[in-house]
Amino acid sequence: MPQVQDAFAHAVVVVEPIWVPMPDGTRLCGKLWLPQTALGGAAPVPVLLEYLPYRLRDGTRTRDQGLHMFVAGHGYACLRLDIRGTGESDGIITDEYTVQEQLDGVAAIAWAADQPWCDGQVAMIGISWGGFNGLQIAARQPPALKTVITVGSTDDRYATDIHWVGGCLSKDNFDWSSTMFAGNDLPPDPQVVGARWKDMWVERMQANTPWILNWLHHQRRDAYWQQGSVCEDYAAITLPVYAVSGWADNYSEAVPRLLTGLSGPRLGLIGPWAHSYPQDVTVQPAIGWLQEVVRWCDHWMKGIDTGMMDQPMYRVWMQDWVPPQTCYTARPGRWVAEDIWPSPRVVPKELALGPAGALGGDLGAGLGQAQVCSPLWVGLSAGEIGRYGDEADWPTDQRFDDAGSLVFETDPLTEPCEILGAAQLRLRFCSDKPQALVAVRLNDVAPDGRSTRVALGMLNLTHRDSHEHPSALVPGQVYDTVVELDDIAHSFPKGHRIAVSVSTTYFPIAWPSPELATLTVHLGHSGLILPIRPPRAADADLPAFGPALSAPQTPHIYHTVEDAPLRRVAHDMLTGKMTVDFPRWTYAKTMHDIGQTQSSKGFVRHEVIDGDPTSAAMITDYQVTMQFPDVTIHHHSTGRMSCSATHFRVQMQVALHQGDTLVFERAWDEEIARDMV
Repeated sequence: MPQVQDAFAHAVVVVEPIWVPMPDGTRLCGKLWLPQTALGGAAPVPVLLEYLPYRLRDGTRTRDQGLHMFVAGHGYACLRLDIRGTGESDGIITDEYTVQEQLDGVAAIAWAADQPWCDGQVAMIGISWGGFNGLQIAARQPPALKTVITVGSTDDRYATDIHWVGGCLSKDNFDWSSTMFAGNDLPPDPQVVGARWKDMWVERMQANTPWILNWLHHQRRDAYWQQGSVCEDYAAITLPVYAVSGWADNYSEAVPRLLTGLSGPRLGLIGPWAHSYPQDVTVQPAIGWLQEVVRWCDHWMKGIDTGMMDQPMYRVWMQDWVPPQTCYTARPGRWVAEDIWPSPRVVPKELALGPAGALGGDLGAGLGQAQVCSPLWVGLSAGEIGRYGDEADWPTDQRFDDAGSLVFETDPLTEPCEILGAAQLRLRFCSDKPQALVAVRLNDVAPDGRSTRVALGMLNLTHRDSHEHPSALVPGQVYDTVVELDDIAHSFPKGHRIAVSVSTTYFPIAWPSPELATLTVHLGHSGLILPIRPPRAADADLPAFGPALSAPQTPHIYHTVEDAPLRRVAHDMLTGKMTVDFPRWTYAKTMHDIGQTQSSKGFVRHEVIDGDPTSAAMITDYQVTMQFPDVTIHHHSTGRMSCSATHFRVQMQVALHQGDTLVFERAWDEEIARDMV
């Protein structure tokens, strides 16, 4: 936890709620932290806007206070706004990152800039959803928006989000749909909206649908995913961008892409963190990031020379080797930097896949072939995709998954080897089936054999040429493709081996192909390309970050959740059935300042039977209770996603109660054709 700072240069007034009108008459609900000196327009200040669907009143309440009170205490008005149809805001939310959401954001910026306490300048800040829409709204160029700070987000909704990974169906697609489904029909607080709370709740219940049904109708990188993907036109973003993420966050690779694609002022920062703001992390070291936020805003909106733009463009945590384990509370390493990105200092090194599992030498000469048809248990050691940083999120020893993979290793290194960027696997192959996928793991193998996963890349091989226009494989035909792995900064120690593992399954991270495919890999023509980063003496002189600080949180008490779901991996060796469980959205808290107690219990289960990819299934279960002073509501939703060789099947059920009275229930059961997945 960050250190708490409770005294600031500016006394702060908190306004809750504050209503922001939209052009169509809809009102969005917000919370405002305002320097007292700005009241009545006496000394107007810039505004920092965070715009999310996660219920500012009771969802992100404590996190919001720590961030926004801190920044407001340094002379900014901070506005936290709920998206249309969420929290206490009017209307209905129909999907993520919609055009309506972006237009509402543009209107909110114009409204804020016109308030007497604002000097006409607005910045946007956000992690995850708020990082997405900050970039999306910046591309619409509202005149009052001066800069964006985006954390744990992406420039490409298809390539780097929770839906598709290299054209493979991500485990998080149905998982995230079920999570949002459990939140989208929750009521506003009657204490805020008054008697109309019930009508608003009914409207939400009736409109709530599983978003997965829409997402599965877009299995290619079509116009649906291109909308909101700022990589489609980087030139539309002309304002300064500060892009931040963590290596344990699956959005990290968007940071170097933004540095490459944008042309305006920009900085990139990646630490060892998971999906969190850098001052409040599950993976140390935390940094004084809120001080960096103030420095950035002071530079771009107050004209103060903070030295922010004198530093290198790209600063990252160069991670040292750690033994494989399911949880890390800290990652050893050091800060390094590159003046520009892409950096001309980083040079590619070829390591050909050779006979007998050898890895080394230049690509180009034919060295024979190797075949792989992985069992469906390859992937049980994968851990999470890397978004949360909670206990048991990380991949375990890779030797288990290696038993069902092709594995290639270098000789022991005679000196340390450091990489920065995205490794690639150049792959020449043929398949015996029209559909197949490949999963590629870059591993760091210690002298005693322990293997730690460094980076992961996956590709649906029907997408080998294009995510927009996939095409079936012709069995036996030879193809060339490139599998790009996650960006990473990693130092391989002297005496360790660099290894690459290739498999045709990676469940549950990726949904399996309709049939188990055998890939024939052409050795010598296939190989690993590593982005080698030579030492940089100036790294030793990088300025240190300050201590992790935040303002005090709002009052709250967390309670023990009885029978909380646990992280489990089970493999029945007799039946071949495998089960992988992840807890989701499980907590119980009382917020005395608003008279509310809220509890939630959720989990997602992944199932498959070895040898039968059409047995793959996901099961979700969410229970939410909200206790207001005079009203108690209960949400319970369950879901199941399964498949045949030709279709996905989605089944969902929801029941909502007010007290003990059932007020709404509905069920869905739909099949959607598989499209080269």
